[in-house]
Amino acid sequence: MKSILSLLLLFFCGITYSQTTISGVVTDENSQPIPGANVIIVGTSTGTSTDFDGNFTLNVSQVPPFTLQASNIGFSTETQEVTANNQTINFILKEGTSLDEVVISASRTPERIFESPVTVERFGLKEIKNTASADFYGGLENLKGVDINTNSLTFNSINTRGFATFANTRFMQLVDGMDNSTPALNFPIGNLVGMIETDVQSVELLPGAASALYGANAFNGILFMRSKNPFDVQGISGYYKQGITSQDAAGDNTYRDLGLRIAHKFSDKFAAKVNFGWLKGTDWVANNYQGKPGTGDTRASLNYDGYNIYGDEVATNIKAASGGLGIIPDVVVSRTGYEESALTDYNAESVKADWGLYYRPWANDFEIAYVGKVGTGSTIYQGSNRYHIDGFFQQQHKIEFRNNNFFLRGYVVADKAGDSYDMTVTGIQINRAWKSDQQWFQEYIGTFAAATLGGATEDQAHAAARAQAESGRFEPGSPQFNAALQKSINDPELTTGSKFQDESKYYHVDGNYNFSHLWDVVEVQVGGSFREYNLNSSGTIYTDYDGTIPYSEYGIYTQLQKQFELNEGLELKLTGSARYDKSEFFDGFVSPRISAGLTVNRNHNIRASVQTGFRNPTTQDLFIGLDAGPYVLIGGAPSNLDRYSRDYAVSAAGQISGQPATINQTGSAAYNNSYSRNSVEAFAASGNPADLTISNPDLVKPEQVTSFEVGYRGKLNKVTVDLSVYYNKYQDFISNEYVIAPLYGTVGDNTSITAVVNGDYQVYQTYTNSDADVNSYGGSIGVGVKVFNGFDLDGSYTYAKEDFDSATNPDFRTNFNTPEHKVKVSFGHTEVVKNLGFNLAWKWSDAYYWEASFGDGDIPSYHTLDAQLNYTIPKIKSTFKIGASNALGEEYYTAIGTGSIGSIYYASWTINNL
Repeated sequence: MKSILSLLLLFFCGITYSQTTISGVVTDENSQPIPGANVIIVGTSTGTSTDFDGNFTLNVSQVPPFTLQASNIGFSTETQEVTANNQTINFILKEGTSLDEVVISASRTPERIFESPVTVERFGLKEIKNTASADFYGGLENLKGVDINTNSLTFNSINTRGFATFANTRFMQLVDGMDNSTPALNFPIGNLVGMIETDVQSVELLPGAASALYGANAFNGILFMRSKNPFDVQGISGYYKQGITSQDAAGDNTYRDLGLRIAHKFSDKFAAKVNFGWLKGTDWVANNYQGKPGTGDTRASLNYDGYNIYGDEVATNIKAASGGLGIIPDVVVSRTGYEESALTDYNAESVKADWGLYYRPWANDFEIAYVGKVGTGSTIYQGSNRYHIDGFFQQQHKIEFRNNNFFLRGYVVADKAGDSYDMTVTGIQINRAWKSDQQWFQEYIGTFAAATLGGATEDQAHAAARAQAESGRFEPGSPQFNAALQKSINDPELTTGSKFQDESKYYHVDGNYNFSHLWDVVEVQVGGSFREYNLNSSGTIYTDYDGTIPYSEYGIYTQLQKQFELNEGLELKLTGSARYDKSEFFDGFVSPRISAGLTVNRNHNIRASVQTGFRNPTTQDLFIGLDAGPYVLIGGAPSNLDRYSRDYAVSAAGQISGQPATINQTGSAAYNNSYSRNSVEAFAASGNPADLTISNPDLVKPEQVTSFEVGYRGKLNKVTVDLSVYYNKYQDFISNEYVIAPLYGTVGDNTSITAVVNGDYQVYQTYTNSDADVNSYGGSIGVGVKVFNGFDLDGSYTYAKEDFDSATNPDFRTNFNTPEHKVKVSFGHTEVVKNLGFNLAWKWSDAYYWEASFGDGDIPSYHTLDAQLNYTIPKIKSTFKIGASNALGEEYYTAIGTGSIGSIYYASWTINNL
C-alpha cells in the first residue's frame, strides 16, 4: 500500500510539475522590445530571458501567488504579482544610468556599480551593440582609464595605470573565471583565443591592485569577461563582418570576421551551448627602418641596426677582431640584415570554438558545468624580438560546481607554439647560412686593409669591404633565401634555427563560499586557490633542456562586508579583505584591503580604499634562457643560472693576450660577474676604467604595491559623474636590467677590463628588483549626460604620472609606457529614428616615451575617430551595421617597432543576438 501511495505521489508530482505558465513581453518606455531581459521568480533562480522581440514564456512548478521580476542592464528592475495560471504579464522598464548597473567583480558579490567599494568599469550588451570599433574587444578602449597597446591586428594588449609592455604580466584576464594567460608566455594574448562576441554577457574591469581577492597576477588591473548561460539565453545567433584594412605600407586588404552561437535548454535540468569564431585579415606591416639608439641612423651607417631589419644585430669592433692592427679603424661594423616583410606573410587569423554542458540536478540554482575552449591563430608578437606566431594553439577545460552562495572550479590551460618563430633570429640565421659571421668579418677586415694600402679613402675602403663581404648574399625571394628561411623556421635549435617549441600548461583550482544567507550580521566570504605550472619548451624559451620545470603556488582569502544605515538617506558600507599567498620559491605574503563607501540620498557615493598587492615573479622572470641575438634573457631563479651555458668565440686580440679560442659561460655570470651596460658605454666613450660600474644584480623576488584611492560617483540632475584619484607606492619593483659579463677575468680586475676592450663579453637582460623608489599617481573622471532629447554624450579624462628617478638609475627600466593625458568622447543614440542608431567615439592620446626590450623611443600624440551606423529590422531579428575604425585615416602607433595602425572599414550583419 505504501509503495502504491508513493507511486501515486510521484505521478501527481509529475502532473503538477511545471503546471503554471506565464507569458508576456518586456519593453522600454518607448514601447520598444528589450531582448535578453531576465525574468525570474523572486527568491529563486528559476527564470528565463526574453527573445529578440522581448517576448517570454515561463513554465514553473510554483503555484500562484508569487512575484515575478524583470530586469536588464541599464534599465530599472520591475516586479508584478502572478495570481493565476496562464496569466499574461507585460513589463515596462525605465532606462537607468550606467551607475545603476550591477557588477560582481569588485567584491565577488552582486552590487550596484554605484556602491562598489573600488573603481570598476563595465561594458555590457548595449555597449557591445553600439561600439564603433571593429570588435567588442577593441571597444574596451572607450572605457575611462583604459589603454590598449596594439601589437598587431589580432593582438591588442589592455593596460591600466601604467607599467606595461605587450608582455603585460601585471594585468589579469578572466573568462568565466578561467585565467586566459598562456602558459608559455604567462600573460594574455588579447582576444586571439578568447570570447566570441555573440556570447558575451558583460565585461567588467578593475583598474589597479586586486590581489586581496584575486591573487598574485591581479596586480595592476583585472578584466572579467562573462558569457551567456544557455539556461538564460537560448537560440541561434551570429554575425558576419566584411570589410577592408587600409594602411600605407600594406595597401587595402580584405577583412572578415564571423561568429556563431547555438544554445538550447533541453529541460529545467539540462542546457548546452556551442560557439565558433573566425577572423582573417592582413596584419599591420612594420617598416620602421630607423636605427636603434646607439647605432647608425641610416642604412648607410657602418653599425646600422634598424628596428624592423633583422640580421644587422650581429656587429663587432673590427679593430679588436683584427687583433689590433693599426691600419684598421676602431669602429663597430654590423652585418646587413633583411626587412621584416621578407620574413613573414603578415597573415592575421584567429579560429576559436568553445562549448558548455550545464546540469541542474534539482532544477534550482545548483549547477554543474563543463566548459571547453580551443583556439588557434596567427599573429605577430613583439617582446625582446619580433615573433611570427603561426598556428599557435591553446585549450582550456573547466569543471565547475556553483550556486548563488558558492563556486568550486578546476581547470587546465595548455598551449602549443605551432610553427611560431623568432623573426630577429631568423634574419641572423639566414645570414649565417650563406656566410658565417667569422668569415664575413674576416673578408671585411681583409678587403678594408687592402683597399687602404691601395690608396682608397676610409669611406671607399668601407664600401669595398662591405661589397666583398656581401658577395654570395641570399636575396629575398630567391630559391636560396627561401630554402634558408624554411630551414631556420623549422629548426628549434636556437644556435642554428629560430623555431619555438612549447607545450606548457598549468592546472588551477579555486573556490569561494559566501555565508551571507546564513546570518545577517555581516557578509563573510572565504576562498582560496592553487596553481601548478609545468613548463615544457624543450629549451627554446626556458632552460628546460633536460625535462619539464614544475612549480606551484597557492592562496587563501577572506572578506567581511557590512552596511550601516547611519540615518535617513545616509548609508555606510565597510569592506575588509585579506589574502595570504605562497609560492614554493618565496616566503608567503599577506595582501589586505580596506574600503569604505558613504552613500548620501542614493545619488551620491564617496569611496576610499587602501590595499596592498603583490606579484610573484612570472615563469619568464624565473626560468627564461633565451638568446635574442643582441643579448641573452636569463631568468633570476637560483636553479636557472647554471642551466644556461654557451661557448663563445674569443677575439684575436683576446687570444693574443693568452685566452683560449672559445670560452664557456653560464647564466650565473649575468648575476655574479657583470658590469652595468651604461657604464661600459661610458667607458667606451672615455677610455677611463673608473667609469666602469660593477652590476651583479640580485636574484628576482616578489614585488609589492601599496595603493591609496578615493573616488566619487553621483547623479547631478541629468548628469552622472564618476571620478577617482590614486597613488601607488611600489617596493622591490620587478623589471629588467641590462648587464655586460666579460668572458674572462673578474669584474673590477684588469683582465676583465681587457675583455671589455677586446669586445669579449656577452650582454644579458636580467630579471631583478629595484631598490629605488618607484611610485605612480593619477586619476580619471567620466561624465555622462542625455542631450537633445535622448542622445548619449559621454566623456572622460585620464591623468597618469610615473615618479621614478631614471637619471640616478639609468640601467633600470620600469616600462611605464603610458600617456600622461588621455581624453575620450562618445556621442550617439540607440534609436535616433525608428530602428536606426549611431555612435561616434573620439580618442586623443598625449605623447609619451615607450620603453621595452625591443626598443625605446618617443610615441607622438595621436587622435582617432571611430564611427558606426546601425539599422535593426525586427521582422528578421537582424541588425545591420556599417562602421570605420580610425575613420580619419591618420596612421599612428602605440609602441616602437610595431606596424603603423591604419583604418578598418566594415559592414556587418548580426542576427538574433539577445
